Amino acid sequence: MSEVRCDVPPWRAAYTRARHEKKVAGALEERGFEVYLPLVVRESQWHDRKKRVEWPMFAGYVFVRLDATSSAAALSVPGVASLVGTGGTLAEIPESDIKNVRGLETAISSTGALPEAEPMFESGERVRVTAGPFKGIEGVVLEIRGERAVVQVGVRSISQAVRLDVPAAAVLSLEPGARG
Repeated sequence: MSEVRCDVPPWRAAYTRARHEKKVAGALEERGFEVYLPLVVRESQWHDRKKRVEWPMFAGYVFVRLDATSSAAALSVPGVASLVGTGGTLAEIPESDIKNVRGLETAISSTGALPEAEPMFESGERVRVTAGPFKGIEGVVLEIRGERAVVQVGVRSISQAVRLDVPAAAVLSLEPGARG
């Protein structure tokens, strides 16, 4: 059984402005916070050439060790949009999740594999479609099929529904604790 250290604040997730992850991580570190920003190397097309660039594994998120009393200091960092949580309570990221992501980051850097981050949904989760012809439509996830989500939209009072097959990347959770 792993030992839990009470003197170390839990990991939290800071949601950043678009493409501000590295700046936010640096600014949080300057203020004395322990920060983890998992990065993967990707090839980017510039005007005249291709270049290998480090990109955040989870776009828009930086992990930071933070107790609840330090949240105002973290929120004051330029580029931090919010801290992930529900109803005013900050969500804690388990050490096991951070350890798992660190292992994944190491494996990716050693193999050169470039998996894409994707939304994580569960059957029965309420979601909203954020792009495409069904943008704004809300429903319930029936299943995830690779990069596609099957979302049920209906009228409960008449027991009728239709199924939408949409890109999983174009679906946003409406559940408490999810960003959006």
